[in-house]
Amino acid sequence: MIPSFPARSVKMPFHKTKKKPSSSSATSSGPSKAEQREHLRKDLKVDYPFWQQNWFIGLLFLMAMGFFGLALFLFLTFDFDQGSPSSASASASASAASSSSSSQNVQVTYGTVLKLMHEKTKFRLHSHEVPYGSGSGQQSVTGFPNVDDSNSYWIVRPPPDTSAKQGDTIPDGAIIRLQHMRTRKWLHSHLHASPISGNLEVSCFGGESESDTGDYWRLLIEGSGKTWKQDQRIRLQHIDTGGYLHSHDKKYARIAGGQQEVCGVREKRADNVWLAAEGVYLPITESK
Repeated sequence: MIPSFPARSVKMPFHKTKKKPSSSSATSSGPSKAEQREHLRKDLKVDYPFWQQNWFIGLLFLMAMGFFGLALFLFLTFDFDQGSPSSASASASASAASSSSSSQNVQVTYGTVLKLMHEKTKFRLHSHEVPYGSGSGQQSVTGFPNVDDSNSYWIVRPPPDTSAKQGDTIPDGAIIRLQHMRTRKWLHSHLHASPISGNLEVSCFGGESESDTGDYWRLLIEGSGKTWKQDQRIRLQHIDTGGYLHSHDKKYARIAGGQQEVCGVREKRADNVWLAAEGVYLPITESK
């Protein structure tokens, strides 16, 4: 016999599964999130005018038009005669010729205050209250490189024993004196040796009421001129020593640093030619 066992109920485990929504139910429930974002983007989009959408291109266009207008204005208002190289050259040449001609026609008269320019180095005849450390020990005279120094002005005077007066023209061969405007002393020379080259020393000496023949210089005009004029090549020869007023590129290193020596030399050289440069030229007052 087969033994019988009492029946037992067996409980099976229960698995709960999620039911996927069908496509029809999703559609019926409403738009998806992606569709909602797309609708929102379309709703927020504003239809701006063309010029606002392309403002940078418009700005560039306006700048280009402004530059074009400025160039056109400058072109229309420009002097075409000056724009021509040949005209500009001719105009400059005519101006230079006119200036040169006018300066050459300016007479140097007694009483004129001027600067003497050394032709070769372009330095101006100069003096200051600094004595020589050798030789006479008188007030030194140098060549000064700058144009705008007031210690380079000299007053053209006649000798005291002549009938020449202020405003008279100065003929070739006349004896003149040069008075330093700032210190009132006279351009002077003698047999003392100059500090650098050992030639004749040139100094400033005396005063308003003190002058002698050591202050006398003979005007020698180079060329065919009969009276002294501005920008005319001249020499000044000292009466007592026979030396010509001379300068060169030998420069002082200490008491007058950068200034060059002025001295007297008894031979005619290219380094003793001078020209009347800047100054106040008095008009002619002599009777004809």
